[in-house]
Amino acid sequence: MICKCIIMKTNKYVQNKPALSKKESLSCSELIIRYYRRRHLWCSSTSFFFSGFFKQMFQYSEEFRNRSLLKMWVGPVPHLLLYHCDTVEVILSSSKLIDKSFLYTFVHPWLGTGLLTSTGDKWRTRRKMITPTFHFTILTDFLEVINEQANILVEKFKKHVDKEPFDCFLDITLCALDIICETAMGKNIGAQNNKDSEYVRAVYNMTDLIHQRQKTPWFWPDFLYALLQEGKQSDRALKILHSFTDKVIVEKANEMKNHQGSKGDFIDSCKSSESKKRRAFLDMLLNATDEEGNKLSYLDIREEVDTFMFEGHDTTAAGLNWSIYLLASYPEVQKKVHRELDEVFGDSDRPATMEDLKELRYLECVIKETLRLFPSVPFFARTLNQDCSIRGFKIPKGTNAIIFPYALHRDPNVFPDPEEFRPERFFLENSSGRHPYAYVPFSAGPRNCIGQRFALMEEKAVLAILLRHFWLETNQKREELVLAGDLILRPNNGIWIQVKRRRTHMG
Repeated sequence: MICKCIIMKTNKYVQNKPALSKKESLSCSELIIRYYRRRHLWCSSTSFFFSGFFKQMFQYSEEFRNRSLLKMWVGPVPHLLLYHCDTVEVILSSSKLIDKSFLYTFVHPWLGTGLLTSTGDKWRTRRKMITPTFHFTILTDFLEVINEQANILVEKFKKHVDKEPFDCFLDITLCALDIICETAMGKNIGAQNNKDSEYVRAVYNMTDLIHQRQKTPWFWPDFLYALLQEGKQSDRALKILHSFTDKVIVEKANEMKNHQGSKGDFIDSCKSSESKKRRAFLDMLLNATDEEGNKLSYLDIREEVDTFMFEGHDTTAAGLNWSIYLLASYPEVQKKVHRELDEVFGDSDRPATMEDLKELRYLECVIKETLRLFPSVPFFARTLNQDCSIRGFKIPKGTNAIIFPYALHRDPNVFPDPEEFRPERFFLENSSGRHPYAYVPFSAGPRNCIGQRFALMEEKAVLAILLRHFWLETNQKREELVLAGDLILRPNNGIWIQVKRRRTHMG
């Protein structure tokens, strides 16, 4: 994977300098092998902040921040790297430039062509059908699930009170997985208490296999991948994932038929049932219709449920983990959050309501600033389906463009002292007038993340519950994290914190 940067200047391409000297140049396979070796070895190292290709991208974006455009070679494929708000805006604001990069095709075996991966008329139709499922009243139902699962997480954290530092990354991730399973499918899989369940293992195996395939060009051809051990592992995981989702869909559909009522009757009965059945994303999909009154097929529904599962747990888990790390690293910020929580909840240990979450304005700024420094999705890509103009340069149809929020959010002209953690950046008086595409943790424009309100609600609710119980500390330095910029931004070395009980009356 030889990365060579070419800077666009005035009206022509001007070769600036190669990313690696001739002596240092690595083949695609050598760079990937070195990447995986380093990723494995760096887990005990404190000398590197990034790993692999992600490090290379960020280095280039910093070195050439003041240049117009940057072109990079990713293996045999040239990419345009975008990390200025005005260049990002051209792509994200367009209602036509919505095609995902070819690298997303490796997600198709699991997700099909759902909302994440589809394009054109299919994407527009699905977006219209699914948008109402994230209505305020549905999110209120989801909050009950979040509170319950967060309380399980609290019990797990209590075991570490006043003890040695522990890596909280897996605990947080399993909590997010439980939340997404119950809100997406209405199914409690108990991942926090059974991390070795077949479905949980399949989710993580499949996610890792997708990451690996995207970065390994010889895994790209389907016929070759099917012959490899990784391809066979992928097939086994897919059978587990699809069988589980199919079973849940059939159960839900039969449950709806048994009620023999209209859409409203079914939902009302779910709300008033003695068993306290809650509305799930799946319930909404089974009732969703397009403008002509057509319902989604079972395959269509599986695509969207699996997409919600894939997109909804890893991203929020990463956001929660980074928030915990930064709060533990900045005690003055954590104290401000605690004061705000005391003002809203007092000494009560009652569940958080939507009204409570609205009052947690400083905590929301903490989450936003966390997503600025550590966006859950550090970069994403589009393939241009038509010519466009960026900063006066004609960009031809078929170009692959990488939008790089991790670098975009570090523009010192927009965010002075960009590496500093300052939630006050997102106070209304400090953020008004900021370029609308300078901060895009959930993408932006017509193809922005449909679940961003759900994600912010989940992160705010989980953090509120944890911080009402605990004081967090860490001795882990940023350079010890070793960032892995795959589909999701993760720390290779985990998030190591110490937990102290905040209030004795909370047991």
